[in-house]
Amino acid sequence: MEEEQQKLRTYPHYWGFTPEEDYYELQGIKGSKAFFTSPRGIKLFTRSWLPLTPPPRALIFMIHGYGNNISWTFQATSIFLAQKGFACFALDLEGHGESQGLKAYVPNVDLVVQDCLSFFNSIKQDPEYKKLQSFIYGESMGGAISLLIHFADPKGFDGAILVSPMCKISDNVRPSWLITQILILLAKFFPTWAIVPTADLMYKSVKVDEKKVIADMNPVRYRGKPRLGTAVELLRVVDYLNQRLCDVNLPFIVLHGSADVVTDPNVSRELYEEAKSEDKSIKVYEGMMHSLLFGETDENVEIVRNDIMSWLDARCNNNTRTISID
Repeated sequence: MEEEQQKLRTYPHYWGFTPEEDYYELQGIKGSKAFFTSPRGIKLFTRSWLPLTPPPRALIFMIHGYGNNISWTFQATSIFLAQKGFACFALDLEGHGESQGLKAYVPNVDLVVQDCLSFFNSIKQDPEYKKLQSFIYGESMGGAISLLIHFADPKGFDGAILVSPMCKISDNVRPSWLITQILILLAKFFPTWAIVPTADLMYKSVKVDEKKVIADMNPVRYRGKPRLGTAVELLRVVDYLNQRLCDVNLPFIVLHGSADVVTDPNVSRELYEEAKSEDKSIKVYEGMMHSLLFGETDENVEIVRNDIMSWLDARCNNNTRTISID
């Protein structure tokens, strides 16, 4: 077992040694990468994953979680969706991956929302894509940002796929009230200090031991403690979202593991109950953890993928839309 793990640690890509372009070709998709400069001057790393045969069924704009990036295991889902005919686009958020900014420092999520909208809207303006439906896909912190994007542009997207969304930080990893007040005070003076007392969330997110090794190999994954300014900003955002769950008014599916100790599945249930959306679905998977689309067993990942595809199929084929709960 240790010998196998040592071999995994030498992989240049999460899938192994196959060069990126060759791997995409083997998977039957087209992949590309570029940089996008947002209106506020932030240089952001972007990727696309496209089906080989145009036109795509729809556009999916994808947002990663805190400390993560789009070039490692996150893109396993993008590749899968491209294989199913969807054009997928994503960017490393400010301070993440290969994008500009101090690592894991996100002082203002509202500006990140505008960065995302600028990039996504630039794709929508392409004549090839103008008439296509578009969906937002967000994991964890990316789920929270997806909802903020919806509030900023209520008519801009045809639906959202929210995977373990950070609508509330679980009490298992959230600092106590007293510590929170101390952090808020310190953040006013030392916002970039990486001293927030939280364990590496990857180990609380990924269930399968071998996949923990692969996830930890990500060369640009943030491994340090959260920065004061980022932690305080994320606490502000989740508190804001908790007050506005009732204002969500776009079609969505929310997917969450019952054993998630990073974000709270009960708040996903609240989102489902309180949202104004007439078209809303929820899937809560018994015993699954935070990383639903990589960190679980392959069989569990397939279950989640199939639920996402069923939801997309129903909305891309103009089928009757229903409200469902499992």
